[in-house]
Amino acid sequence: MSDEITPIASGFVARYGEHTLPAALGPDGDQVVLFSEAELEGFEPASGYWRRVVPRSKVEWLVLIRTVGAFGGEPCIVLDEDDDGLHIAYTGHSGMKAEALGYWMVDHGAYEVVVPREEVFSIRVERIPVP
Repeated sequence: MSDEITPIASGFVARYGEHTLPAALGPDGDQVVLFSEAELEGFEPASGYWRRVVPRSKVEWLVLIRTVGAFGGEPCIVLDEDDDGLHIAYTGHSGMKAEALGYWMVDHGAYEVVVPREEVFSIRVERIPVP
């Protein structure tokens, strides 16, 4: 894996005014919740951070960011990184292939495993626009 690409957890990011901020969808379908570590105008304090709910129309753009790659020739998403390696989830379509690669089933049709960092190839960060 290239040292220039650092795996990150999946999450939403939005552009609101002059700020690019972590975000979440909801609580209503046409709303976005924005988060900030610093106090910003219109944001309310919430357990160590600041938050603001805005209409989706007030957000310049909204994207889902996720780190993806391939393990054993099969697609995966990077969930986390620690001293043991990369915690990945299988995103292919065959439970038999996932199990053959050493993934364990965490829920019906969902497989995860922790592998050495150097065993995950073609790692890239995807920015998926949210319409």
